[in-house]
Amino acid sequence: MPFSAQNRKGTMNGVIFVAIFAAAATMIGDIPAIKALGISPLVIGIVLGIFYANTLHHKTPKEWSTGITFSGKKILRFAIVFYGFRITFQQIAEVGIDGFLVSLIMLASTFVLGTWVGQRFFKMDRDTSMLMASGASVCGAAAVLATEPVLKAEEYKAAIAVSMVVLFGTIAMFLYPALYNMGFFDMNAKEFGIYVGGTIHEVAQVVAVPASIPGSSPEMANSAVIVKMTRVIMIAPMLIILGIYLSFSAKKSGGEASGVKLVIPWFAVYFIGMAGFNSLGLVPMNIVGIINEIDTFLLTMAMTALGMGTIFAKFKGLGLTPIYTAGTMFIWLMVGGYFITKWVVATF
Repeated sequence: MPFSAQNRKGTMNGVIFVAIFAAAATMIGDIPAIKALGISPLVIGIVLGIFYANTLHHKTPKEWSTGITFSGKKILRFAIVFYGFRITFQQIAEVGIDGFLVSLIMLASTFVLGTWVGQRFFKMDRDTSMLMASGASVCGAAAVLATEPVLKAEEYKAAIAVSMVVLFGTIAMFLYPALYNMGFFDMNAKEFGIYVGGTIHEVAQVVAVPASIPGSSPEMANSAVIVKMTRVIMIAPMLIILGIYLSFSAKKSGGEASGVKLVIPWFAVYFIGMAGFNSLGLVPMNIVGIINEIDTFLLTMAMTALGMGTIFAKFKGLGLTPIYTAGTMFIWLMVGGYFITKWVVATF
């Protein structure tokens, strides 16, 4: 137990150690040039964690490992629950059926495609494929973090997924505005906003795209962010369905007598409850802002702890398959997402 009498001191030291790294990541993320690139403290945290894991980890007392693990598991789930304060049901209703359907179709299709392509075509393991698919289909690094405990995946697999989200999300962040300015997208402001929100990986990247387009309207930015947040809230039902699927798959492979228990990721259920509570408007906006800042720091701690468990030696043998899988999902999000957005907007 992390906080048993013999482990308590080491756990606290480990948590404080992770918090120091997360504080550094937060300060780096506040540098204007870094902010302009849409790079969140979460991504900086995992980079710092990976640097530590592959250079200085052997110099840290072993007793601190329980605190690092606690940060990557327990603090993570707590932070995912309070991520619900970023969303209200009113925001989802505001964008209408168009945004909801685009979010739902792109999330489901991208997750299935990424999982299938990763395993069948590029021979990756199930966990890495699903983690990459969750990051691409929902909300980037935060989705990878939320999916990792459901799969009970190893830290380095989540780190691979996050790195692919960062790579292709960054490409999208620069490519979308460039193509829009060249007249590639036959869309009005609201349609393009729905398309951006429904297909780009990270929330910060979605915010950056309309801001990068000269003369873009508030309607474009608002549609993009609201559709993106609709995708974010869908992570809860996705994780519940995934937990049910994994339980039944394990039971099926082990026979009826295997006694596999149905595992529901309750933190995902609590996430929906927190979003519902936030929708009531009972908490003042300035307090919500403080909660979200604290939550971002806790997520940064979780991401940093994840990086601290990532040793490069574990990556051997993967080759370019993660890039091929993530690239396939990126093409589907960009090309398939365009046609699905046009179809949904024209039909509903």
